[in-house]
Amino acid sequence: MNIVCAGISHWNAAVNIREKFAVGAHELEETLALVRRIDGLAGAVIVSTCNRVEYYTASVCPLRVVNALRGFLHERTGIGDAPLYTHDSPASVRHLFRVASGLDSMVLGETEVLGQLKRAYEAASGFGATTRHLNKLFQGAFRAAKQVRSETSITRGATSVGAVAVNLAGKIFGDLGGRTAMILGAGETSELTARSLVSRGVRTVIVANRTFDRAAKLAEEIGGLAVHFDRWQSAFDNVDILICSTAAPHPIITREKIEPLLAGRNGRPLFIIDLAVPRDAEPSINELENVYLYDMDSLEQIVRRSLDVRLAEVVRCEKLIDAHVGEFVSWMRRHTLREP
Repeated sequence: MNIVCAGISHWNAAVNIREKFAVGAHELEETLALVRRIDGLAGAVIVSTCNRVEYYTASVCPLRVVNALRGFLHERTGIGDAPLYTHDSPASVRHLFRVASGLDSMVLGETEVLGQLKRAYEAASGFGATTRHLNKLFQGAFRAAKQVRSETSITRGATSVGAVAVNLAGKIFGDLGGRTAMILGAGETSELTARSLVSRGVRTVIVANRTFDRAAKLAEEIGGLAVHFDRWQSAFDNVDILICSTAAPHPIITREKIEPLLAGRNGRPLFIIDLAVPRDAEPSINELENVYLYDMDSLEQIVRRSLDVRLAEVVRCEKLIDAHVGEFVSWMRRHTLREP
């Protein structure tokens, strides 16, 4: 049995490519079912986040599966020359363990990705798409990540995209005290971003989400305000910072919606941070006067210029991961013939 990984990430694909590969929650079960029809493929887990889309599969015919996955993704996205990377064992195992530990993230040492991997694995397992080898693989990744986080300082400092976005807002506006922020979406990334905003002194945080109860819960926890998702524009005049992190398949912040709202702002600048993939904000919004749009690619450039002492911890992290990889590969060799 072999573990095959195929995917794209922020390292090799811009956001306009990643968003075409993204697999939304509403289409995950169907996509897993289609992938599992590939000859020689025993099971699969699909990881789709703002920074990566990766397919982890168990197979006795790795080369055949890699070629079939390339064909499947070409057909699904219409992109024939995508910069797809592929790994098989043991490189695929090591790659997943590094991802889980935050070593392959845009923000070195970030912790959000571990929760994203756990949800991806739980979803695939719930759909009956995993196998014994994939179960063991992901459980091993979670153990490796836990040890890396507890025994090194890799998570010290700003370790989430949301925190980096808030730091950027601080550099643009200076003191964030007295500012008003609006967050569209109430998922994990939005929650972390909202808490970072509050910790930096933002006066008011307005939360809008398609499920109002979830927006109300987050707003209550941070001392903010909740609005219904279809009414976010009505609360827009006093907003200084707009952060988007929804799971919408198409842009919800369009030039057509934003431009008429600018007249009531009297020239006050608007800072938009789009943390979603697919993107929530149309790129053309950045052409509007006094509007400044940053997407995931923009934040990546900032992160690369601001790496700190966490780099010194990478060697320690890699050694811990190597031990976990060796343990899993040894187990896999003992159970290589068949899935029970």
